[in-house]
Amino acid sequence: MKMNEKVQDMKLTRDSKTSDIVRQMKDSGGFTAKKLAVGVDIIATMLKEKECVNFLSFPACIIATGTRGLIRDMLKEKMFDVVITTCGMLDHDLARIQENYYHGDFEMDDAKLLDEGVNRLGNILIPNESYGIVLERMMQPVLQQLWDEGKRELSTRELAWEFGKRVGTEDSILYWAAKNEIPIYVPGITDGAFGSQLWMFSQEHKDFKIDLLKDEKELSDIVFTAKKTGALMIGGGISKHHTIWWNQFRDGLDYAVYLTTAVEHDGSLSGARIKEAVSWGKVRKDAKYVTVEGDATILLPVMMGAAVDQL
Repeated sequence: MKMNEKVQDMKLTRDSKTSDIVRQMKDSGGFTAKKLAVGVDIIATMLKEKECVNFLSFPACIIATGTRGLIRDMLKEKMFDVVITTCGMLDHDLARIQENYYHGDFEMDDAKLLDEGVNRLGNILIPNESYGIVLERMMQPVLQQLWDEGKRELSTRELAWEFGKRVGTEDSILYWAAKNEIPIYVPGITDGAFGSQLWMFSQEHKDFKIDLLKDEKELSDIVFTAKKTGALMIGGGISKHHTIWWNQFRDGLDYAVYLTTAVEHDGSLSGARIKEAVSWGKVRKDAKYVTVEGDATILLPVMMGAAVDQL
């Protein structure tokens, strides 16, 4: 076995930028640090390739934090071509353009919070009046408008764009997705407050339907016509799986970066490292890929900041 690459010490000066530190991580031999640096290079490479269709997948929880602004700006700058996410992303994006979320703590008294009408998401506090109430107040009139326009059956991509066109603020992820015509697909559309409002509307409008198969047809057209595909997958679950699942039909992703805090030993999809997806044909054998372990609210700003610097 040849050992050619020496471990290099990192250097910190008064002029050091975050991107400078990230570049040094590749040579420093740090444990997860080196993976982070490799991930930055892969993200920058796939974003530079004009023929590469780039997927972004993420769960709802990070949209309750300030990381929402980073996702919003990534779509504003058209860095990604396709988004696959969960229902709660729509919840938090629409709720936060109307009301505020607040800082809390992981160790707060949850029984007391319940009595006070406050929901805790990790260390984020979401008052009842900032969530379900505002979503109902906003969504029901929009759904009625769509109904009055003769729209009886919509895909999740169409729903996301319709709401994005109507939010009236550039602060929204949905706004930029609609404006830049970046499709957002939500395969688990009923698993959240947005989905509950759809169900409530359907009780008085029996012909109202969600066409999930139209989403799947669009996804099939995207993957079958793509010369190359890449994916930045934040967290696991349905959003990650739907991304790699569809890409198996073109023999796998060419680029893949996965950020996760999940463990591998329980056999879960969220814990499965990218290399496991190679065995399923969801990532190509010769693909450039890496799994980076850590909290996305820390990793994503650092990695995207460094990747943008490379661009």
